[in-house]
Amino acid sequence: MPGGLAALLDDIAALAKLAAASVDDVTAAAGRASAKAAGVVIDDTAVTPRYVSGFTPDRELPMIRRIAIGSLRNKLLFILPAALLLSQFLPWLLTPILMVGGTYLAFEGAEKIWELVSGHGKHQDEAPAVVQGPDTEKKMTAGAIRTDFILSAEIMVIALNEVADEPLVSRALILIVVALAITVMVYGVVALIVKMDDIGLKLAQNRSGGVASFGRFLVQAMPKVLAVLSSVGIVAMLWVGGHILLVGVDELGFHGLYDLVHHAEEAVHGVAGIGGFLAWLVNTLASALIGLVVGAVVVAVMHVIPRKKKHAGAAH
Repeated sequence: MPGGLAALLDDIAALAKLAAASVDDVTAAAGRASAKAAGVVIDDTAVTPRYVSGFTPDRELPMIRRIAIGSLRNKLLFILPAALLLSQFLPWLLTPILMVGGTYLAFEGAEKIWELVSGHGKHQDEAPAVVQGPDTEKKMTAGAIRTDFILSAEIMVIALNEVADEPLVSRALILIVVALAITVMVYGVVALIVKMDDIGLKLAQNRSGGVASFGRFLVQAMPKVLAVLSSVGIVAMLWVGGHILLVGVDELGFHGLYDLVHHAEEAVHGVAGIGGFLAWLVNTLASALIGLVVGAVVVAVMHVIPRKKKHAGAAH
């Protein structure tokens, strides 16, 4: 009996080691997959604060919480099962789906630029969200969750591409870890950003000396930070969308554009000290330009051409 118990304990220890190794493998793979999706994560973090802009401070965190729950629901209940099924039975569809999402991101970024240039979106910003009526919060939250669905799909599919060779169960576990980690990280950062001015106000009112001065600095700086983030969000949409399209076209067998960008990267990569940064900058600018061109075409189809036809019809 003691021998049997010792053997059983050895088996349990071996199973525990195997489980620990599996957890380590899943965690490491999830880390690699999340790193590949970093561009979309930056986009998600930069875009989300504008959805809670204009609301009273007591509504900001509840809105962010609802958006985060919606984001997690998107990832785990809808995107994860669909991505796993596609990767198992129709893996060739993943790249086109990614490119559709990339086109949408490019359109979103180009549309924001078009609204800024043309002034068509200005009327939406004239009244603060808090005075636009009780349904505004629901509409803004729903809009944020819709945009997050696209960004979450991009994150999950990019992550899935990195672990496509793993067994199905491992893929599922890795994507669950990615979904949880990225959602917590993105909306934790978003919550910190939108509440930073309130933190600064408390420091300025309840502390003295350097701490109070820092609090006042936060209060004064956060509107500018949010404005910068809004611009970063637009650029990030174009960059991420364009990069997805650039890589997707190459994976579909049309190598010319990708090779052109790759040769431009190689041309600057050898510059001493800053070659790596310059190569990244070339790729980023090329991706953003591709995103802008593709997004502008979609904006023209969705907005500019219909508007001109409407004016032409009214003139007749």
